[in-house]
Amino acid sequence: MNVNKPSPDVLKTKQHFEILDGLRGIAAISVVLFHFMEIVYTDYSKNFIGHGFLAVDFFFCLSGFVIGYAYDGRIAQMGLKEFFKSRIIRLHPLVMLGSVIGLLGFLFNPFGIPSHFFGFIEIGVIFLCSIFMIPLPVMPERFFNLFSFNAPAWSLFWEYVANIFYAFVLYKLSRRYLILFTILAAAALSYVAYHAGNLMGGWDKNSFWHGCARISYSFLAGLIIFRFNLIIKNRLGFIGVAILLLFAFLMPYVKWNWLAELLVVLIYFPLLIALGAGASLVPSLKKLCVFSGKISYPLYMTHYAAMWIFANYYNAHKPGTAELSFIVITGTLLLIGFAYLVMVRYDIPVRKYLSAKRK
Repeated sequence: MNVNKPSPDVLKTKQHFEILDGLRGIAAISVVLFHFMEIVYTDYSKNFIGHGFLAVDFFFCLSGFVIGYAYDGRIAQMGLKEFFKSRIIRLHPLVMLGSVIGLLGFLFNPFGIPSHFFGFIEIGVIFLCSIFMIPLPVMPERFFNLFSFNAPAWSLFWEYVANIFYAFVLYKLSRRYLILFTILAAAALSYVAYHAGNLMGGWDKNSFWHGCARISYSFLAGLIIFRFNLIIKNRLGFIGVAILLLFAFLMPYVKWNWLAELLVVLIYFPLLIALGAGASLVPSLKKLCVFSGKISYPLYMTHYAAMWIFANYYNAHKPGTAELSFIVITGTLLLIGFAYLVMVRYDIPVRKYLSAKRK
């Protein structure tokens, strides 16, 4: 027996918090709706889900909690190499597929013609950077997104950074220093919110470091919830906590909007994680929560190519309210269905294959 190889028990995934899985799905669908509507309403105060982008901060906070729960007690035994294998197997297959779908959407967009010419070499470099998670904001018609072929991948870039930082620093950090780091991250996030006027940044070249501030605080806050066992037992159930989550995405814009967004991220989202982890799930909603959690990541990583196509169609044809409503509702449902197909036909089989090869 190879004493350096971790036992299969160490590599097993822990049981999930089904309500948190369900909330992840609600947040992913909210992101899709937000991306549809921001194309229609460039003034976010007129967008009914104008704060849907805050779902990313909720993802970051949830990630900190889940990573702490899943790995704090076993990363030392499994080793850094196996930890990074676990994370790559979990995350990277959809990073690659999202890049492929984004490339195909760029090349075969039926309603859009690129305003700048990109040759074979340029497109190849952009695609390879997308595959290997190297930010390359060079496309003006894509508003200099960090990842031109799959815009949401900017948050995955910071998720990778957070995982690396967790493996080398955070998992062995004492509670005292974890609190200190979190306070510093909160100060940085407050600075960003005040000077930018919002917490929307991180996705393009001009707001690159805003993404660092957003994940730094939320990931650490999620880790604190786990480390200090700040789980709040309650009877809200999945429906109750889901409604509370939707309040954050649906809240209107106000005069002190930057402060409202900041308070949601600093206080409200960690509170929802604590409530979601402590709520009881009725058996009738278990399948819904499990399904919602499973399709959340595929949906998040595969939907944006459709957004570019929709944007070109909307700008060219200016559809009326009835047609627009039909497109958004039908499009969201189709994207959820496509995410399900991606999950069962690609993501799960690929991860199973990689996990089997690993063992």
